[in-house]
Amino acid sequence: MPEEKEKARAQRLEWEKNELKEFQRRQPEAKDRYETASGIPVHRVYTPEDAVPFEEVGLPGQFPFTRGPYPTMYRGRTWTMRQIAGFGTGEDTNRRFRYLIEQGQTGLSVDFDMPTLMGYDSDDPVSEGEVGREGVAIDTLDDMRALFDGIDLEKISVSMTINPTAWILLAMYVALAQERGYDLNKLSGTVQADILKEYQAQKEWIFPIRPSMRIVRDLIVYSARNLARYNPINISGYHISEAGANAVQELAFTMCNAVAYLQEVTQAGVPVDDFAPRLAFYFVAQQDFFEEIAKFRAARRCWAKIARRFGAKKPESMRLRFHCQTAAATLTKPQPMNNVVRTALQALSAVLGGCQSLHTNGLDEAYAIPSEMAMKIALRTQQIIADETRVAQVADPLGGSWYVESLTKRIEDEVFATLDKVETMGGTVRAVEQGYFQKEIADTAYRTVRKKASGELPVIGVNKYVDPPRQEQIEIHKIDPEVEHRQIARTRDVRRKRDASRFGALLDLVEKEARDPSANLMPVTVDLVKAGATMGEIVSRLKNVFGTYVETPVF
Repeated sequence: MPEEKEKARAQRLEWEKNELKEFQRRQPEAKDRYETASGIPVHRVYTPEDAVPFEEVGLPGQFPFTRGPYPTMYRGRTWTMRQIAGFGTGEDTNRRFRYLIEQGQTGLSVDFDMPTLMGYDSDDPVSEGEVGREGVAIDTLDDMRALFDGIDLEKISVSMTINPTAWILLAMYVALAQERGYDLNKLSGTVQADILKEYQAQKEWIFPIRPSMRIVRDLIVYSARNLARYNPINISGYHISEAGANAVQELAFTMCNAVAYLQEVTQAGVPVDDFAPRLAFYFVAQQDFFEEIAKFRAARRCWAKIARRFGAKKPESMRLRFHCQTAAATLTKPQPMNNVVRTALQALSAVLGGCQSLHTNGLDEAYAIPSEMAMKIALRTQQIIADETRVAQVADPLGGSWYVESLTKRIEDEVFATLDKVETMGGTVRAVEQGYFQKEIADTAYRTVRKKASGELPVIGVNKYVDPPRQEQIEIHKIDPEVEHRQIARTRDVRRKRDASRFGALLDLVEKEARDPSANLMPVTVDLVKAGATMGEIVSRLKNVFGTYVETPVF
């Protein structure tokens, strides 16, 4: 290997001295510096000088899992095609789910409206005008029944994009499964539940950080003991990226959060191998094609090494499995059909990077919730990649590329440097409280906006190849204006019909158990939603115990 590198170096130097120098005299390069979207310098050409030792690359399904979590990868099972959907009432979204399943979707993903995300019932004055607009409204177990009506939850994987109220949504899901007589160990899917990235990036929170971490711990421990195939958390870099972080920051900050969750659960006395196999991740597929592929590969290697540091022995604990979504922040209102191309290329990078499930964005998402037409095109994009391009025939087809391997190693090194820095700050929670992540993301977002404004960062149709102003002719999904009234009526009907004494006793019990740090909130929450409790009532009672979070300015 050293001899090969030395030979490659000599050949490159000779080439630069002769052919390259002469050619550059006649045709200079366009820029003095080339770099990835994260600012990593990019060489003109890569050679065996940039090779990485094979043991760091390895084989699919083996530590350090750089090349994929499973030996056969897509030959054994194509990634789950999981288009996200959510609007109006449970019935409205259920119709969209059925449509997508008819079109060949293989997993469900639920988006919830803002009141549900923030723990307010639909009839709360704070919710006025927001019910069912940006996702589906879920107040009670009745709404969950409508959402999954006619759908066999033992046969289809369900992902729920919910964070501060994640434990209540999972409790409703469990209660519905028990009501239908399902085996809980046959349920598959994910509840997002990654609260740390909310304080860093997405800004949807209810309780202070430390009580919120306790709730995440309860979710993970309950799931490890009762839901053998369900992922109790989706540790998410997607929202960190959408807030403005670059690819290296997205991965590094996600791994910082993962370490914090490992610490939280293991400190409660649960061995890492008892729960780590069901931890899942969620990343974005951004625009820099090769950097994104390298990011996904580096993510697997970083996680394998981190899990081993925490004492993991099982391969399943060290296998990083991730859902991927194409980048909503890259979609533009001008020339919206360009978004189909952007999404296709981002989806391809996710597949070449080895994702386990994938959502492709609708071309109209810069305007509204995607229409059925847009969702069908987005799903067909995945199906064309899977069935027509043959890229899924080979595990990690870019493995061994001098460029990709070099970039993977550079990203890995940057991630561990950030982990070391955060550790010196007292860990992830302390770094959030000090505003470290928030400032890093904001600074990167500002630099990106400046580059787009100046044209240094091209956006086709926006600052380059711009059309004259005109009204774009695309189908736009419209929300039924009666959604709010229908949803409020059902929520109030549930309150009228429930057993008030049982409901009251369970509400007192959840407050009592919240005051006991050793108690797990999941069992009593399952009982509460079965008794007709609304999400807002549970959250309101726990605010008496935990208080609410107010962000401290850090800039």
